Amino acid sequence: MSDAEATFSSWIGTTELLEDDLSPAQAYAAAATLDDATTMISGNATLPPLWHWFYFLPRAPQSKLSSDGHPERGGFLPPIPYPRRMFAGARLTFYRPLLLGRPAQRKGEIRNIVQKSGRSGNLAFVTVGYQFYQQGILCIEEEQDIVYREPGPPVPAPVPAELPPVPEGAWTRTVTPDPRLLFRFSALTFNAHRIHYDRPYAINEEGYPGLVVHGPLTAVLLLELVRHTTSQRITGFSFRGQAPLFDLAPFRLVATPEAERVILEAQGPDGKVALSAVAELS
Repeated sequence: MSDAEATFSSWIGTTELLEDDLSPAQAYAAAATLDDATTMISGNATLPPLWHWFYFLPRAPQSKLSSDGHPERGGFLPPIPYPRRMFAGARLTFYRPLLLGRPAQRKGEIRNIVQKSGRSGNLAFVTVGYQFYQQGILCIEEEQDIVYREPGPPVPAPVPAELPPVPEGAWTRTVTPDPRLLFRFSALTFNAHRIHYDRPYAINEEGYPGLVVHGPLTAVLLLELVRHTTSQRITGFSFRGQAPLFDLAPFRLVATPEAERVILEAQGPDGKVALSAVAELS
């Protein structure tokens, strides 16, 4: 084990406790961002699945932000130096919904850190576990995968192609990820990472062909397609990012229902899967 690996492994087991009063104001902002005019929002209303991502937000002072817009590393998350950072996937279990207007707690723990070398250079995988409680009752369990990468070659823009046919009985939606949507989602999640709203930075500094669509935004849009199409309760959700999406062209959401789950894909303009997911139902 290298000195760097030993240093980073010492962060395993680090914990964090955050509290939030789950104000309905943030849910109203989320509904506006998602063009959702049907979800009931008031004190004691239930928070839709994944909307807890709009709470328990980081509150790093402006002076503590790095040049890329992320908080300086070394607080709860380890100080891994690789500049490209991605929320690459997650696994969630929804035991019971959080209620708006009531205090809740999020307990976080660094569960694992693995460093690897790939074709694009060195990478580090950080696994973070979260538990969400309200009135002492466990409501949600979540495990996130955060990937850090070294700088790499410029990322080419996807070449538009004819999209593949959807499975019979599938639900679909086409999303146009314009800069307004990306900016509002960044504001909603208090995420200052410049690749989502600063086009010159995204292109010239990080080598992307355009603004990058947030992985969590794509995941939320997929689960919203499920939530607004079926009356069954969503009990679990998992997703894995496979390729970035950009604000250069619309992308398609595809949801294929099965007996007690829905298979989900976000397909880029080239027809390739950018994010795959599964929603568990009961």
